[in-house]
Amino acid sequence: MEGASYARMPRVKIRELKDDYAKFELRDTDASIANALRRVMIAEVPTIAIDLVEIEVNSSVLNDEFIAHRLGLIPLTSERAMSMRFSRDCDACDGDGQCEFCSVEFHLRVKCMTDQTLDVSSKDLYSSDPSVVPVDFSDPASSDSSENRGVIIVKLRRGQELRLRAIARKGIGKDHAKWSPAATVTFMYEPEIHINEDLMETLTLEEKREWVDSSPTRVFEIDPVTQQVMVVDAEAYSYDDEVIKKAEAMGKPGLVEIIARQDSFIFTVESTGAIKTSQLVLNAIEILKQKLDAVRLSEDTVEADDQFGELGAHMRGG
Repeated sequence: MEGASYARMPRVKIRELKDDYAKFELRDTDASIANALRRVMIAEVPTIAIDLVEIEVNSSVLNDEFIAHRLGLIPLTSERAMSMRFSRDCDACDGDGQCEFCSVEFHLRVKCMTDQTLDVSSKDLYSSDPSVVPVDFSDPASSDSSENRGVIIVKLRRGQELRLRAIARKGIGKDHAKWSPAATVTFMYEPEIHINEDLMETLTLEEKREWVDSSPTRVFEIDPVTQQVMVVDAEAYSYDDEVIKKAEAMGKPGLVEIIARQDSFIFTVESTGAIKTSQLVLNAIEILKQKLDAVRLSEDTVEADDQFGELGAHMRGG
């Protein structure tokens, strides 16, 4: 329709926020935007990860390729990733990917000199940039030293040695999973649950208990005083339809109505630790905006071609 506006103003409400975990509501939008945001968080928010490994000495039980693969999967703090250059686009090193603008250099030199097995971990990696280091998963409140040793790379026995140089570069999860900043990103439609109170009153207390227990998750509960069935946690509903099937089996179709709201979503985000979940969501929104701007620009270009024909294409070098 001429002049119709499809503009929406999505709203976000934070429910829980930690460095490595976030739960929030996304409202007043549709599934296409929710899924686009989820996919961008997983595959297109850049981080920094080890991409090149030059091994000088390796007398451990693991071969060079195995160690290089394990190094690549160690999460690195990536707050500066958005401002770094992709190595393929870096003009300072002509795409070589080994300059201060597009890479970070790491060194590891460890040799076991005792009869006790030596754990080589991410804490043994020394970085050329103090802002890009292996993520520290240790608990400051814990006194257990075994929990503060970092990510294990390899174990060495007496006389075994590992010396290497590694180059970390900026990348995205679409190219390789080691660059994905998200451990998991999920969203669910917010459920609306309506109980038919008139039908529910026709059930005995035992039938009510049987119906409540038919749900695999704790969505409903019986009030001990009024003996009425209540919704205690609508978001625990997993869209399994078990309570609907149970109501039909009891001869009470329509006992409950469950609707998935098409404009309201509940997101759960877990970070690998490379960046905080708050920054992960903000970066994803910024990248999504850039993509939408690119689409809008391409549409304007097509309209210009339609208007000016070959002249417009020629002016752009087409």
